[in-house]
Amino acid sequence: MLGKVTVIAVHRAKPGKEDALRQALLALCGPTREEKGCLNYDLHVSADDPGLLVFHENWTTKADLDNHLASPHIDAFRGVAGELLAEPPNITLWSEAKA
Repeated sequence: MLGKVTVIAVHRAKPGKEDALRQALLALCGPTREEKGCLNYDLHVSADDPGLLVFHENWTTKADLDNHLASPHIDAFRGVAGELLAEPPNITLWSEAKA
């Protein structure tokens, strides 16, 4: 994948863990936004389901995204993800459609 990479990462909280998951994901925003190649890293929560959270991210290159995925703060989140997530995150990569 060449050029800018868009990521959509959907996270579903275990029942009763909605607030804890939201706080854990929000804690990733600050350090991630400081990373090389991060254009935006925005967390959204469903208006209908507080346990459904989605990151919308844009990265300058796939290599920058790969570095993010190997970062200490993402590793730390992986350490608590099992107690917060009802299922593994659904992470998809996108590229911008151009005319």
